[in-house]
Amino acid sequence: MCRNGIHCLLAAGLMALATPADAADLAIVGGRLQPSPYEAPIENAVVLVSDGRIEAVGRAGEVAIPAGTRTLDASGKVVVAGFWNSHAHLLGPAYRNVGKAPAAKHESTLREQYGQWGFTTVYDLASAPGEAQALVRRIEAGEVTGPRVLSTGVPFFPAGGTPIYVRGHDLGIEGDVAEVVDAEAGRNRAGEQLAQGARGVKLFTGSIVGGSEGVRLMDAAVASAIGKVARDRGQPVFAHATDAGGLVVALQAGADVLAHATPASGPWDAATVQRLVAEGVALVPTLAMFELEIRREQVPEPVVQRLVGNAQAQVAALQAAGGQVLFGTDAGYIEDFDTTRELQLLAATGLDWRQVLASLTTAPARMFGEADARGRIAPGFAADLVVLGADPEQGVEALADVAYTLRAGELIHRAD
Repeated sequence: MCRNGIHCLLAAGLMALATPADAADLAIVGGRLQPSPYEAPIENAVVLVSDGRIEAVGRAGEVAIPAGTRTLDASGKVVVAGFWNSHAHLLGPAYRNVGKAPAAKHESTLREQYGQWGFTTVYDLASAPGEAQALVRRIEAGEVTGPRVLSTGVPFFPAGGTPIYVRGHDLGIEGDVAEVVDAEAGRNRAGEQLAQGARGVKLFTGSIVGGSEGVRLMDAAVASAIGKVARDRGQPVFAHATDAGGLVVALQAGADVLAHATPASGPWDAATVQRLVAEGVALVPTLAMFELEIRREQVPEPVVQRLVGNAQAQVAALQAAGGQVLFGTDAGYIEDFDTTRELQLLAATGLDWRQVLASLTTAPARMFGEADARGRIAPGFAADLVVLGADPEQGVEALADVAYTLRAGELIHRAD
């Protein structure tokens, strides 16, 4: 039974496209298919989906569509692999009491915040205790339709180092919940969170506390102890470094991913870039977040441009040296879920449309150990797909023009 009239109408529309048939669930037909950023496109393509996976890919006439298979017309559109948001947050009222809230409420929120921007995998890098995992369980059980969610759960703040922007907000992650006083406490909590399903840890190696101190660094021994627990379990270590000092601690802790650029530290020198590349540390720039937050401080526009420019220079230097750039928005901390500005700022660093598409698809799949299952459109891969209304080769803003988003072959967003 449907929960409300609007949900019934939407469900009926989705079922018309996504209900499994005997031989195949769905065929996406007629579009220009970009199998991965650096492969040649396939014109007038067919993607056959069965049981949540891609069964066949090819030109029309080369892939047989079984009788009765439902079709999604992608004529005049571009089909790419599903997008990853490698830095988001399941925070705020919409993510409270997740285990008991109506499924329709979560589906609407996830569609608005992530599905309509093409995200089929969302990495939550800070959320209130237990809430993200409750949502993960409901999505995996098929009770809630939406993007796949991976979560690091509660972050690790330095002792006495709850960020100034967290204090006073009812986020459920400040003070005793998130601060870690010593290495043993860090090891214990990291082990508990990972045992409960966390997909990594998030360390605030440099936490903005304000006042004369400015940034409080996490003790390197504490950060290293927490990071080792995650690495021993094959899970990634994310670091929020903030400045040059936090970056040093992040590297000492064996961070796999920098959750932000560090604009306060200025452009990175060659030695820093070389070390990041040598150690395989990826960067999630979050450029639009920096632009938005710095402007909120009402500083002169030249200061905004200088600091955002520092972050862009870091992206450009890392990419040029062969490093890994991952797309992420910090959505949930900021309330702007539209990806257009982030795409524009990334393009302004010198990344071309293929490199930006890679940051959304192949790069995170490779970084997080799923290159054989996600990030490309190929037989056997998960049917995580995005149908774009415009061609990204004509401008990266097209990557925000999402007509349809499918996760495991199920439609989780349609623009019409």
